[in-house]
Amino acid sequence: MVKNVKKLTSLAMLSAIAFVVVALIRIPAVQFLKYEPKDVIIVIGGFIYGPLASLIISVVVSVVEMVTISTEGIIGCIMNIISTCSFACTASFIYKKNRSIKGAIAGLFVAIIVACSVMMLWNYLITPIHMGLEREVVAAMLLPIFLPFNLVKGALNMGITLLVYKPIVKALRRARLIDDVQKPVVDTKAVNDSLDASFVEDNAKAKPSLNARKVSIGVYILGAFLIITGALFILVIRGII
Repeated sequence: MVKNVKKLTSLAMLSAIAFVVVALIRIPAVQFLKYEPKDVIIVIGGFIYGPLASLIISVVVSVVEMVTISTEGIIGCIMNIISTCSFACTASFIYKKNRSIKGAIAGLFVAIIVACSVMMLWNYLITPIHMGLEREVVAAMLLPIFLPFNLVKGALNMGITLLVYKPIVKALRRARLIDDVQKPVVDTKAVNDSLDASFVEDNAKAKPSLNARKVSIGVYILGAFLIITGALFILVIRGII
């Protein structure tokens, strides 16, 4: 019972954070498309609790957004849910099968591909109705506009996720909203490769190994590189640089 209450409280908190993020951070990218980093919070919820948690947070945030700050109505809400779930649920599903740094990175990379593919289809089907454009016009926008936007959006989401996962999990642990990770009986290589071993302190607060530290540094470098690359791309396509 207590565990379920903790989980519901954590999901509610993550939903609230995701909504605040989307309300405060909307970065114009290209045409009418804007980057919102709410998917980062939603995928972190999925990493902690599984893909169903990502789905729940996505639906809750999209519905609240629709009735509060959005002007895009039910179609915009549906597109938000499809976009977020194709990314967050894919990443968290793969990570659930392989709870390691490699699993997280692989999940995020696959999630970018899945989200791009899914949104190409749904933009082609829904955007003409939603935006009142001819389907041929939208079709001509798929490769030069929608695809690069979704690739950059995915890269930014991946980079930010890799950077903020550890602080968010630590904060939830300090608030006693999620339980400490029990160190499993595994070989040294598996421990060093574990996302929990390298991203968060275990309940014994053991000193991380040199290999784990190197992996963590590599993850942070990758995250920073993706964020910088995505930001520069947006500045280039907007003609700022």
